[in-house]
Amino acid sequence: MPVVLSMSLQAGIVGLPNVGKSTIFNALTESGIPAENYPFCTIDPNVGIVEVPDKRMVQISKYIKPQKQIFNTIEFVDIAGLVRGASNGEGLGNQFLSHIRTVDAIVHVVRCFEDSNVTHVEGKLEPLRDIEIIETELLIRDLQSIEKRLVKINKQARTGEKDANIEKECLEYVLEQVNKGLQLRNIELSKNQHKILKPLALLTNKPVLYIANVDENEIQVENRSSRAEKVFNYAYENGCEAIRLCGNIEMEISTMPKSDRSVFLEEYNLSEPGLFKLIRRAYGLLGLETFFTAGEKEVRAWTVRQNTTAPGAAGVIHTDFERGFIKAEIYHFDDLMVHKSESALKDAGKVRLEGKNYLVKDGDIIFFKFNV
Repeated sequence: MPVVLSMSLQAGIVGLPNVGKSTIFNALTESGIPAENYPFCTIDPNVGIVEVPDKRMVQISKYIKPQKQIFNTIEFVDIAGLVRGASNGEGLGNQFLSHIRTVDAIVHVVRCFEDSNVTHVEGKLEPLRDIEIIETELLIRDLQSIEKRLVKINKQARTGEKDANIEKECLEYVLEQVNKGLQLRNIELSKNQHKILKPLALLTNKPVLYIANVDENEIQVENRSSRAEKVFNYAYENGCEAIRLCGNIEMEISTMPKSDRSVFLEEYNLSEPGLFKLIRRAYGLLGLETFFTAGEKEVRAWTVRQNTTAPGAAGVIHTDFERGFIKAEIYHFDDLMVHKSESALKDAGKVRLEGKNYLVKDGDIIFFKFNV
């Protein structure tokens, strides 16, 4: 059955040089982008589109029997290693930081493995220090962006422009908090303040997933090492998420035939490739949900933000669907697994019609009725 990939969001992979970013990116995309043992081997960002693993697609197709499947996707961007002083241009830092500005979420790779053959840019392995170097550079860049905007908005505010004064007040408040070392995502902001800041695409306002990149021995045991534990604790303390994986193992899995992968995973006591967890968690960082459309032609996954109305979900498919929305015929994935067919679902009263105020739920299977 043909598998097609739909539109995707972007997650930028960041970290110091030689922490395993490009190895993980290569494993994700199976693209063979070189991962060399020296800083700045990645200058222009490499972009790979990967399918979001979703077992529900296979299970829906078992009962609907479509001609093809179209999965949700996410784009991963391999951004060159940042170093101390990046916000002031060190190591082409200005260019690399601008790449981060365009992504929706950040995947921060932290080296937690010893390897005498792979140099460490700071000379010694210390995960928390490495995290703080990156976070500091992102914060400094945000300070620069806010200060630059303030210069412009102050001129407008002097004319008595109401909106300019509101923005000035917001920027001054945020600047004060950032100067205290607070990341934007940890500052309490109103909806209007979020709206004001959105055009600035501030780096520390993006959701972050930390990856503790461990060695082959650690990935086989349930207990995390003290280095990995520090990464997890830092993530949780800062309202972020963390996972543990071994980049070298993931690279090895990605290059072997799919028929051999299950045996290899068993050897390392893994239920699935760690990259599957990475993809799902990166996708989930943005508060997204998946609904499906299903018919003989295709079963397709669609991305919406939480609390999206039925017309809003229809608009993801086509603007005409939203403009001419009448009703949505809906049943849930869980009910399909029980009743096995659409006709049985209807007999059981599990298929319902919903109107414009219905909030789409993760796992809904929808047929939109519209008239343009």
